[in-house]
Amino acid sequence: MILIVDMNFRKDSLGFHEFVLPIVNAVKNLDDYAVRHYSELGQEDLTRYSSIILSGTALKDHASLNEPDEFTWILDCKVPVLGICAGMQTIALANGARLTKCLGIGMTEITTTAPNPLFSSTFKAYALHNFSVQPSPAFAVLAKSGKCVQAIKHKQKNIYGVLFHPEVRNREIIQRFIRAFRVTE
Repeated sequence: MILIVDMNFRKDSLGFHEFVLPIVNAVKNLDDYAVRHYSELGQEDLTRYSSIILSGTALKDHASLNEPDEFTWILDCKVPVLGICAGMQTIALANGARLTKCLGIGMTEITTTAPNPLFSSTFKAYALHNFSVQPSPAFAVLAKSGKCVQAIKHKQKNIYGVLFHPEVRNREIIQRFIRAFRVTE
């Protein structure tokens, strides 16, 4: 079962429809899923799922970035995690990386810089962000645009982050994440 984490400033915000429901649509035919707001997560929740996806948020929604203590569970997480936009930024902050200003709105050309199971080569993706992640010792950079780091992977764990929004365009990236780490019984 997949856990989709709503990273928006409050539960049932308008951002839920824009950033969470498109992720649901990308995964609903692949596996069972549950949606929880980040403020509702408990340690017991993190052991019940086979993978976790952290949603993005609106440009002016920095609630999750301002509450790093809500995400210390990422440090001990044993299942694969995919962070999208604010989700990637939150993963990076939880692991001691720093953010850097990098405004991106609209279609962006992404260039893959390291092999990974989610994407390859150069492709276009939809961007909507104020910040990117500075390179850090904990993460390998998987992709860049002309302006900033666009994708990362934790060097020891299956924790990925993409700055762009694959739920808008490139849904196959979310689906590859689910398929790559699916637990077969």
